[in-house]
Amino acid sequence: MNEFVWQQVLPHFGMTRDEANQDAKVAPLGNGHINDTFLVRSETGDFVLQRLNTQVFPTPWGLVGNAGIISEHLCAKRDSGDYQLQVVCPHKCSNQELGVDLGEQGFWRAISYLPYSHSIEVVESAEQAEVAAHAFGHFARSLSDLDANQIHDVIPKFHFLPGRIEALREAAEKDPLGRVEACREWVEFALGQTGLFDELRELEPKLPLRICHNDTKINNMLFDKRDMSAMAIIDLDTCMKGHLMYDFGDMVRTFCSPEAEDSTALDKVLARPEIFAALAAGYTKAMGEVLTEAERQSLWLGARIMPLMIGVRFLTDHLLGDTYFHIHRDNHNLDRAANQFSLYQSLLSQQDVLKPMLG
Repeated sequence: MNEFVWQQVLPHFGMTRDEANQDAKVAPLGNGHINDTFLVRSETGDFVLQRLNTQVFPTPWGLVGNAGIISEHLCAKRDSGDYQLQVVCPHKCSNQELGVDLGEQGFWRAISYLPYSHSIEVVESAEQAEVAAHAFGHFARSLSDLDANQIHDVIPKFHFLPGRIEALREAAEKDPLGRVEACREWVEFALGQTGLFDELRELEPKLPLRICHNDTKINNMLFDKRDMSAMAIIDLDTCMKGHLMYDFGDMVRTFCSPEAEDSTALDKVLARPEIFAALAAGYTKAMGEVLTEAERQSLWLGARIMPLMIGVRFLTDHLLGDTYFHIHRDNHNLDRAANQFSLYQSLLSQQDVLKPMLG
């Protein structure tokens, strides 16, 4: 892979293997489920190189265009003192485009790398939760004056629970790999959660359309390793028009459990009330008066929808042969699904404690 990157990809970003870059290195970076990501280190500067998964993102030019618009807006706000985080910006190709399409060899783009950055996979304290949630709220608030209609829908109906559950139903009926029988209990559990549809139909018409991150996992907020303050919001690939309840719900999904999202220790997959309280406080404080009353009321619905919906997506992918999310072991997506459904059940069991924390 490294030789291909050097010969076919990096020259498009103005980098060749010459005397100035003889000590440069390319190494895998992160553990994302979708794209292939590399860190390029050289004496002339470090940057992140990615090959986008065009099966997941069939309109990559729209994706990099969105990231360009959003990063430009945030940079302007940062320059005026209205945005307190660092901004991950695109590196243009030699022809000034935001990416390069190499056909069967993939669509590639480069973005800035932030030194001293640190990501975590599991929230260890309420303080970490509040710092990260405040950063995501600050990000959303800073985009609230950017016209959402400028942003391309890279994955239409990305957070649409009825569609995701219907896709699971179809996958279970087709059962192309004969996997349903081994996980029938989880399939039937997921298909039985349609009661949330009524709440969704009632609330959604009241919610303003925002530019949302749509993937507010804890590892998409970078800490500054020097003092563990918030440094940057990253991974703008799924930034699209939507509703803030899903961003809040994805924080609940990835902040609240003391276990990683693929842990099989399901008895330990719990929604920690102190973490829920911290992220609720951090997010709503950062949003301030920008958050409408209807949006505040929707946050508890988002908190329940997201672990359920991501669990449904993991389970659907398992039934269809693991074509969407990268896997690293047999039944990996099934393990992820069971994990998310367990978190959803934990949230439901603590509703009387957790819901009042949202005010």
